[in-house]
Amino acid sequence: MNVSKINPYDKDLTNVLIETPKCSQNKYAYDPDRDVFCLKKTLPLGMMFPFDFGFIPGTKGEDGDPLDVLVILEGPVYPGCIIPCRLLGVLEARQQEKGEKAIRNDRLVAVADCSVIYRSVTKIKELSESMVAEIERFFIDYNKAEGRVFKPLRWAGIKAAEKIIAKGTVGNNPK
Repeated sequence: MNVSKINPYDKDLTNVLIETPKCSQNKYAYDPDRDVFCLKKTLPLGMMFPFDFGFIPGTKGEDGDPLDVLVILEGPVYPGCIIPCRLLGVLEARQQEKGEKAIRNDRLVAVADCSVIYRSVTKIKELSESMVAEIERFFIDYNKAEGRVFKPLRWAGIKAAEKIIAKGTVGNNPK
């Protein structure tokens, strides 16, 4: 798979390359040098990814990695799967490694376009308050387990998410 050939967009949808499936206690990461998905770490006992987690190909965030996306879908998909998604918004956040300067590490949230249950969801505010709170809590706890501080700043809508993608698109060639 040559990830560099995958466009961030397909018509009005955002392409997300899944690294880690929903309900996985393992964190996988794409290794571009070897063009494979590798087991990066195992989460603490009892902790798992609440939804599929991946990135938008052809993008780069402030942390130097491709832009992260949590994809809401009924069931898990496998690492390496491309999911055409509808953006819902973004959890804007700062992340700080011990002894280092805090950086922005926003988490985009999207719904798989093929989802049946979430078909009518078009923005973050249409998700239940408990789901939004659990997503936020997951990222706080996940980073804490890694020795980092993850500080949510605010939830923002689709326009903010699209600006982040436009800014982070390598070669600045957004849709």
